[in-house]
Amino acid sequence: MASTREYLDFVLEQLSGLDEISYKAMMGEYILYYRGKIFGGVYDDRLLVKPVKSAVKLMPNAQMELPYEGAKEMLLVDDVDNREFMCELVQSMWDELPAKKKK
Repeated sequence: MASTREYLDFVLEQLSGLDEISYKAMMGEYILYYRGKIFGGVYDDRLLVKPVKSAVKLMPNAQMELPYEGAKEMLLVDDVDNREFMCELVQSMWDELPAKKKK
């Protein structure tokens, strides 16, 4: 099942307190970027983020889920309604995210 544009727009609105949030549509899903680094994505209308230490610390009880078959597990963000938490989560992850790959 592909994600809806409406859910992506909701997630982007929740993250509107951060500068440099962007996304890329990919096979019916959306990859999310913060300041040029991938931090997660919207898959089947679920927000999943990379399981870096800061994200695990902020969401110690989060479920690990597969974004799609054959992918690495990611953390399910279940507090998407909390705008302040969402911004804190993404900001805290940035230093731990891998740098953008050079082409």
